[in-house]
Amino acid sequence: MIRAALALFLTQFGPQWAEAACRQALALGLDVSGSVDAREYRLQLGGVAEALDDPRLRDALLARPGHHVDLMVYEWSGSSDQRVILPWTPLHDAAALDDAITLLRSTERRAASPGTALGDAMQFGARQVAARPDCRKHTLDISGDGISNFGPRPRDIGDSLQNPPQGPQGLTINGLVIGAKDAGLGDNTQTELGALASYYRTEVILGPGAFVEIAEGFEDYARAMTRKLLRELDGRAYAHLPPARDQ
Repeated sequence: MIRAALALFLTQFGPQWAEAACRQALALGLDVSGSVDAREYRLQLGGVAEALDDPRLRDALLARPGHHVDLMVYEWSGSSDQRVILPWTPLHDAAALDDAITLLRSTERRAASPGTALGDAMQFGARQVAARPDCRKHTLDISGDGISNFGPRPRDIGDSLQNPPQGPQGLTINGLVIGAKDAGLGDNTQTELGALASYYRTEVILGPGAFVEIAEGFEDYARAMTRKLLRELDGRAYAHLPPARDQ
């Protein structure tokens, strides 16, 4: 009798139940500290929007109906200066994705403190991801163009971010480091970018398979973000992209 009732339930409601499944909670933390000027701010926000609108990424996000991705985007700078731009949004379909892209493209910059509180940004993002316990995979992305100079050091708080309530078990933190203006013009800027990438690998990234992506300046941010997101979404189309700088 019980087995028959369960079979009937799965037959009638199984597909609808599956549609509620969140396959991944993905939070993007964007650096808006004092080193980021107005032009770079627009390149960063526009770069996220451009990445989400890339046909390869749209396919990766929407190709599994009934198993959606939850997306949120926030800005960070000083120790107590974080702002959610895009609240958690289930990307069930193209319309939801288009709405998220439109919101990002229309977001105006606000005044932000000049500090680079990377540890606080990680703690904030981890708490946001922990608020999606029903998602099967939890990923936090941190973009930045410098090392932490305020608040807790990332290396000191990393382990706690994989333990509730600080963060969800199994949390992965990936990094996207951004080079200085005209980063491709000289050896010194390339050396600085390499040092920043090494810092992120040592201090920031967390979890199995965590990685660092590199943008050679804010002009390269959209390309780097596209590549990183494709790599995170089960590696779809990853093999067709140019090699990563951190390999």
